[in-house]
Amino acid sequence: MRHRRILVVGGGGFVGRHLVAALAAAGAEVTVPTRRRERAKHLILLPTVEVIEGEVADADALARMAAGHDALINLVGVLHSRRGRPDERGPNDYGPDFARAHVEIAQAAVAACRATGIRRLLHMSALGAAPDAPSEYLRSKGIGERAVLAADDLAVTVFRPSVIFGPDDAFLNLFARLAAVLPVLAVACPRARFQPVYVGDVVRAFIAALDDPAACGQRYDLGGPKVYQLLELVRYVCAATGRRRLVVGLPDWASKLQARAMEWMPVPLMTRDNVRSMQVPSVCSGSALPFGLQPTALEVAAPGWLAPARPRTRYAQLRQRARR
Repeated sequence: MRHRRILVVGGGGFVGRHLVAALAAAGAEVTVPTRRRERAKHLILLPTVEVIEGEVADADALARMAAGHDALINLVGVLHSRRGRPDERGPNDYGPDFARAHVEIAQAAVAACRATGIRRLLHMSALGAAPDAPSEYLRSKGIGERAVLAADDLAVTVFRPSVIFGPDDAFLNLFARLAAVLPVLAVACPRARFQPVYVGDVVRAFIAALDDPAACGQRYDLGGPKVYQLLELVRYVCAATGRRRLVVGLPDWASKLQARAMEWMPVPLMTRDNVRSMQVPSVCSGSALPFGLQPTALEVAAPGWLAPARPRTRYAQLRQRARR
């Protein structure tokens, strides 16, 4: 690996923990900045990983953290922004959390690279991201993506994944938790289209791009081998977890009403902005993965953690929890 010292912004998140572990296994020295060090404590035990506290949205602070590194990877992303009055915002506006996570940190990453002489920048965007997209999430992602691609003095690569699944995701596992407690699952935007991509494939794409000169200045879509409607995915999760549940697709008006009610939960499961995001198909425009990588089918990977545990497996899990 030519880039040996790598700063991974957002390394404590879902994709980040998998990517940081893979980079460390490949022999890279990885620094993970975070606002609260305990949130990334699962990475501290990795031998070539250093977790530091800092404000990554501040360009000067990020530049200090980036000094001495060969590459910077930005994975920061949020699905929800703080409540306000989104219906009163203009078509090019976005909420404060979206602004910080998707725009300000992207701009700070570019500034930090320029200040420290780092040329290699990898950035995580999203399928459907565009400055004129219907949702605040996709608009802010699009503006952040445009900011890094405009830095033509840097060697930038942008990745645009569909929804990412894996053992610790907040997508398939959310439906699995709901199926465990609800006899009926009412699914908003049931015809929304996704091309779910396995987290391990996303990691492989980032690592393949890191030292590939041909990837510089490029923007890659990331998806799995198959396109699904959301209703199909929820029914698949119910079947994979062994739960016989009634899965009902909601019409548009009910989807918006459900999202409006869920916005007031302490941790929202869905917002009206999510509904607007799902109006845009999260589907690759070309091949599912770049660099000749073969995508992992959801039906191959997901049963490994969704399928009900057999008695012997449950016994082993109990012993592990008891540290025996």
